[in-house]
Amino acid sequence: MQSVPMAPALDHLHGLHVATRGTVLAGTHTGLYAVGTSGRTERVGARDDDLMGLAGVAQTDTLYSSGHPGPSSAAPNPLGLKESTDGGRTWRARSLAGEVDFHALASDGELLVGFDGTGGLRVSTDRGTTWAAGAALPAASLAIAADGVWAVTPDGLQRSTDVALSFTVVEGAPDLVIVSAGADGSLWGVDAGGTAWRSDLSRSWQRVAEIGEVEALAAADYGRAYAATSRVLHTLG
Repeated sequence: MQSVPMAPALDHLHGLHVATRGTVLAGTHTGLYAVGTSGRTERVGARDDDLMGLAGVAQTDTLYSSGHPGPSSAAPNPLGLKESTDGGRTWRARSLAGEVDFHALASDGELLVGFDGTGGLRVSTDRGTTWAAGAALPAASLAIAADGVWAVTPDGLQRSTDVALSFTVVEGAPDLVIVSAGADGSLWGVDAGGTAWRSDLSRSWQRVAEIGEVEALAAADYGRAYAATSRVLHTLG
């Protein structure tokens, strides 16, 4: 594990994404930032929106965001769902503008699952164009892998195999507070004690490192993931 301080430090993080060429992107209260391996941070694009939700397809430049408009924006509040296909340099509105602020969000490119802090999950099977109700499940974190939709809940880690309509508690999983899926179907998570874990396709869990409390997590694949606070980036693998 490698840990580097961010310079300049960022506002509170609401999400990380691993884009093409391994670029790490961080969603904050004041927009999207790229974080270099040295910890250097740099704004991406011109948006200064409060990105309460950030998700994307691992190791691609496809991103989805949600939250509230920043000082320079005239967009409806909340933002609903926005999409970027160029790593966050430009964005376009997809749906739910003025209606929804997703706090937890996950995507595999076609399927999106989100939770806005009230009611249950919302599910889109067409890249966020239309939405339907999912399970009545409070989710602190969401991930989508080839074997289902994964959710961190008050009852522990749960998995759905029916497109987020119902979930079952995963016996033997660590007590995770955040979860992320890699491009190869792997899962990474961090538990309440600050331990980072990873799972291969057999869904056995391996303890990786003690990193302490973090605000965001993004998996690239089974061999690499990133976790961060607003001041420190951890490279895991």
